[in-house]
Amino acid sequence: MVHLRIVVPSHQSEHALDLLANTPSVCNLIYLERAARRPEGDVILCDVAREEASVIVSDLRELEIDKEGSISMEDIDSQISEVAIRAEKAASGLPTDAVVWEEVEARTSENVELSGSFLAFLVVAALLAAVGILTGELVLIIGAMVVGPEFGPLAGLCVALVHKRRDLAKRSLTALLVGFPVAISASFLLVLALDVTSLVPEDFTQVGHPFTDFISRPDGYSVLVAALAGVAGVLSLTAAKSGALVGVLISVTTIPAAANVGVAAALGDGAEWVGAMTQLAINLSAIVAAGFVVLFVQRRLYVRRRRAHLDDPSREAAGLPLGRSRRDKRDASSTPAGR
Repeated sequence: MVHLRIVVPSHQSEHALDLLANTPSVCNLIYLERAARRPEGDVILCDVAREEASVIVSDLRELEIDKEGSISMEDIDSQISEVAIRAEKAASGLPTDAVVWEEVEARTSENVELSGSFLAFLVVAALLAAVGILTGELVLIIGAMVVGPEFGPLAGLCVALVHKRRDLAKRSLTALLVGFPVAISASFLLVLALDVTSLVPEDFTQVGHPFTDFISRPDGYSVLVAALAGVAGVLSLTAAKSGALVGVLISVTTIPAAANVGVAAALGDGAEWVGAMTQLAINLSAIVAAGFVVLFVQRRLYVRRRRAHLDDPSREAAGLPLGRSRRDKRDASSTPAGR
């Protein structure tokens, strides 16, 4: 279940209450008259089946509650209620398969910013990977994958492509286009410093490190694994209770490949540099392509559910038109609350 806290202008309260009261997938409906002070209005609390959360929020946004008031959402981890069970049964589908699109956009928007912490984590991950490459330690490579924060902008780019949001795409690309050169430069400078202090063996060659050889030897499996990682990453992003999975071991060889670009450049290994750059390009493009496909399919399923809901009697009770949305087509294609 998803808990909604709605601050609604008093003149829209009746419409919102009628909408929610006539929706079988909504329960625990509470009305607090004139309880809100900023913005002024009434407060409505309710729980809604996860499968119907985005659909109900779309109706509330048609009432322009998001402009004059606010809509807050949070997942309910545990609830002991026969009423809630009946509400969940009233919604078709399974909660674990449901996508709350407002939640997806909020998650990606938070993780695509080119911030100091993003750059710091990316640099630390690249440095860990560089040391792992030099020492042939696979544990360090895996650690770098876990630390790397780059899946946030990659997921943000997928969401931006599906929703046609230029602002999100711009922020995601900025984080990637600035972050990776910074990380590569950091690994380059680290290896130069290690080389000057004779900490890099004179006879070092990656050919003798079979555990890290895959980083700069892209093949058909590289595309397959990166695509599967993109699918897994997006599914973890959109599924319920997925926060712990996002960004963990999703990058595959993205961070290690970026680090190896710096390592190869510092050691003057042109062939290794080309291989690492190819691996990096394959991973980034395959993850985004696969993630886009998964989100596109999930979005189509949501649109089908939303269109079916447009004929629901609860909309008529709330004064909303049946069979169509008040929101125009351009708004519907660019936001998750559209038709």
